[in-house]
Amino acid sequence: MKASSLFARRSFVLGVALVGAVAVAAVFAHWLAPFDPLRNNYRYRLGEPNAVFLLGTDRYGRDVLSRILFGARVSLVIGLAVAVVSGLAGGLAGLAAGWWRRMDPWIMRVMDGLMAFPGVLLAIALAATLGPSEATVVVALTVAYAPRTARVMRGAVLVARAQDYVEAARAVGARTLRVLVRHVLPACTAALVVQQTYVFAVAILAEAVLSFVGVGPPPPQPTLGSIIADGRDAMVEAPWVMLCPGVAIAMLVLGLNLLGDGLRDALDPRMRRMVR
Repeated sequence: MKASSLFARRSFVLGVALVGAVAVAAVFAHWLAPFDPLRNNYRYRLGEPNAVFLLGTDRYGRDVLSRILFGARVSLVIGLAVAVVSGLAGGLAGLAAGWWRRMDPWIMRVMDGLMAFPGVLLAIALAATLGPSEATVVVALTVAYAPRTARVMRGAVLVARAQDYVEAARAVGARTLRVLVRHVLPACTAALVVQQTYVFAVAILAEAVLSFVGVGPPPPQPTLGSIIADGRDAMVEAPWVMLCPGVAIAMLVLGLNLLGDGLRDALDPRMRRMVR
């Protein structure tokens, strides 16, 4: 797949632009943030957006823009970690279930059991049990969303193993590992990558929910969810405290969904000639 086929699709370009803008701002937060995100200044509490505090201040007088920049970094790190870890765990489980048929019922029944619980509720329960921390959030969200990746991977493996070239490789005596690495996994990569962009977006939303209810990364670490939680008591007199981090979350999730749509269109052979 050529890069030109990706950048010919508007959804992919817009998605990269949105996610890239937030990612760059988060990575360079130490240089871009105008104030210390943890510094209290009660003299300016609940200050409206102005030339000094571009997005206003919260009830402790902390600069909302600075806190959003550092909070977006936490969201991106956790979201990326969940996407990678759940991709590895769910991908291996789906690969085993789709290739070794005797293992399929056992693996998928475990996945079905985990999927019986709403992902966010399961993550909240696990995070509350293990204690609030960034690592706990990653573990909780991985357990919640890896089963969905496993199902997608299993389906892709079942399709790939039925292809003629895979049957031919097995017929000539190729080892299982060689068949999986050279023939099956490349055929499943597209589905896995697109699925993990969705998991990335959902993980950012779920992390914000966990932080909002108090089981995310502990204070004083700023997160987008905790910023919204801090502003709920002053949502009438200072709506910008909740609105601004909400817009940042919306930009990230929208950008990742658009990016995933562009990848799906470019990687799907049936849609490669359809340029949006």
